Amino acid sequence: MGLGSLPALSLLLLFLSPTVFGYNPDDVKSWCAKTPNPGPCEYFLTNKPENTHITKESDFYTIAVQLALERTLQAHQRTNSLGPRCRNELEKAAWDDCLQLYDFTIEKLNKSLDSTRKCTKVDKQTWLSTALTNLETCRTGFYELGVPDNVLPLMSNNVTKLISNTLALNKVPYEEPSYKDGFPTWVRPGDRKLLQATSPAPRANVVVATDGSGGFKTIKEAVNAASGSGRFVIYIKAGIYNENIEVKGKNIMFVGDGIGKTIITGSKSVGGGATTFNSATVAVVGEGFIARDITFRNTAGPKNGQAVALRSGSDLSVFYRCSFEGYQDTLYVHSERQFYRECDIYGTVDFIFGNAAVVLQNCNIYPRRPPNLTNTLTAQARTDPNQNTGIIIHNCQVTASAELRPVQSSVKTFLGRPWRQYSRTVYIKTFLDSLINPAGWMPWDGNFALNTLYYAEYLNTGPGSSTANRVKWGGYHVLTSASEASKFTVGNFLAGGSWLPATGVPFTPGL
Repeated sequence: MGLGSLPALSLLLLFLSPTVFGYNPDDVKSWCAKTPNPGPCEYFLTNKPENTHITKESDFYTIAVQLALERTLQAHQRTNSLGPRCRNELEKAAWDDCLQLYDFTIEKLNKSLDSTRKCTKVDKQTWLSTALTNLETCRTGFYELGVPDNVLPLMSNNVTKLISNTLALNKVPYEEPSYKDGFPTWVRPGDRKLLQATSPAPRANVVVATDGSGGFKTIKEAVNAASGSGRFVIYIKAGIYNENIEVKGKNIMFVGDGIGKTIITGSKSVGGGATTFNSATVAVVGEGFIARDITFRNTAGPKNGQAVALRSGSDLSVFYRCSFEGYQDTLYVHSERQFYRECDIYGTVDFIFGNAAVVLQNCNIYPRRPPNLTNTLTAQARTDPNQNTGIIIHNCQVTASAELRPVQSSVKTFLGRPWRQYSRTVYIKTFLDSLINPAGWMPWDGNFALNTLYYAEYLNTGPGSSTANRVKWGGYHVLTSASEASKFTVGNFLAGGSWLPATGVPFTPGL
């Protein structure tokens, strides 16, 4: 999506000068004082000629999002102008990611402003969280490829600060939203039958088969053929599909013949010149994506660095009975709300990572043999304390993979480490085998984030579950209260009762 496809409101804001609205200076100072970043808030609002009063909190929230959108559009335009300065493929790869991520950010801010859309404050907090995550991902891509500072996007920190302000203004407690008219409009009640059926294949819109027995030989062709506003089901017959796929359409469903039977595989990696964001074998961003009975694989290997099997930025996405296989950075839970049930995840370093609001339930987590003798299961990337994101691992099993078992005693395996300052990860009623290091958690870099993160464990079992010798960080918690742990259940953390029943996926709403 390029600049020409932006919504009319965005294009209008793009060409407005910073003196569009204008607000009474006394109003501005008092209202901006309610935000974590009053400086840019005051600067951009007081430098406007008109004299308008802000009368209520909802108006100020709208104004704050409009201001963030205006500055994001200008940053997008400046980033777009950097194209000619890209001197090689590495710089161009990071630049391409940023353009796409800015497009996604503009889309999320527009959704948060759309008064015609039926949504809750939780929905808006999710989209605003994603907007901030997108900008951080853009910046990260340049750094990880070693692109020099003079080619970095001309992104003012004011953009991230303004989005951070909107998160603070819209902050909501852990609670399940109620939809007066039933399920949200983007959930299709008919999906229930697709996940509950023995085989959804007969209801498929299209069929993919490597032997030519379906309508398509590649999954990418089938994705490109997706149409209509309802659920579009792509049945992918057993076979190995060596391709990289991006799913942008809404309400698309992949159905395979089972783990280890329908396999989608790729080998892109940071070691091979891709960004982490663009290394994914399969990337999904269209809301309402569902996958069932499929293996997602990245075969770049343990020595090529970050190499993603699946990246999801799909809001209200479901992965049921799927396998994710890689080494470093296998499963990129990038953003939005996601649910994984009865899945297998294999990897070594930070192999479940990102900044989504995600719950993994009844899954098997298999650390593999790492090249540097250290495994970290998670690396959660919350950069703002008001982002409603985190990695929740509920009623899962953490055991050594077959390749790790013979050398398990020489490998240190940790539950996670803080990729970003407000990293949040919670293990609930999960079996932790003896491979888990007694300290439980690993620092990222010295004392970074140790007091601002939120790591917690609640009623885990197994020989690796003892908290007696766990880290003593200010942000680490051993939960003993069911009411505190309940904040991180499917029902509360994902508002699962509002959308998961329609998909038909089995889930436990509470502890």
